[in-house]
Amino acid sequence: MKILSVGATGSIGRHVVAEASRRGHTVRALTRDQSRGRGFGSFAEVVVGDLTRPETLTAAVAGVEAVVFTHGAAYGSDGLEAIDYGGVRNVLAAIGDRPVRIALMTAIGVTGLGALHDWKRRSERLVRASGHDYTIVRPGWFDCNDADQEHLHFLQGDTRHAGSPADGVVARSQIAQVLVASVTSAAAARKTFELVAERGPAQTDLEPLFTALSADAVGSLDGVRDAANLPLGDEPARVRVDLDAVRSRS
Repeated sequence: MKILSVGATGSIGRHVVAEASRRGHTVRALTRDQSRGRGFGSFAEVVVGDLTRPETLTAAVAGVEAVVFTHGAAYGSDGLEAIDYGGVRNVLAAIGDRPVRIALMTAIGVTGLGALHDWKRRSERLVRASGHDYTIVRPGWFDCNDADQEHLHFLQGDTRHAGSPADGVVARSQIAQVLVASVTSAAAARKTFELVAERGPAQTDLEPLFTALSADAVGSLDGVRDAANLPLGDEPARVRVDLDAVRSRS
């Protein structure tokens, strides 16, 4: 496949580029600064664009068959709406009505930590409303796992809300493996799950894990088994407008 990596120069995105290239995909890396993509060498085509400026994203999405989102504003910053949410909205708008497979990384606890993660949750809703086949991955705390803690578990319902590594941990490289594997897996389509690692070796085949998951309900804005604690009627008017716009393209 031809895959666009959004957030390619970040700590997960670099693993996505390497993993997708290893699997034989053609990779395009989106960056705001051409110089930050020089380290990719032959692994990726580097394209310059700004997630906050939709007009700069046309070249990035041209011809791609899948998009892997691992972008994000700095933790606790005021850029959550513009980056975590707005970046997804703007890339989807640039794609238009052409079918593209989506893999979106958000975070474990996204439904239970209130304003801290609401914009990530809203980005999930845009993806579900878009009509594209998608997989939404909510990883635990990055690289807080021990060396023998690589056995992956896919959870649903987002019930872990400690806001600390007690919610679960997983290696950055394994997050990338799951995201990249999902875009070619029919079993991963329309599925939302939390990703953590427990004691034991890494699995060599992720298909049984994808297959065991329940799919999101058709037409639902939320993941299967998610708490209904962010009513659409209480959402800002601009969010409802964005949802209507993305639905109109599906």
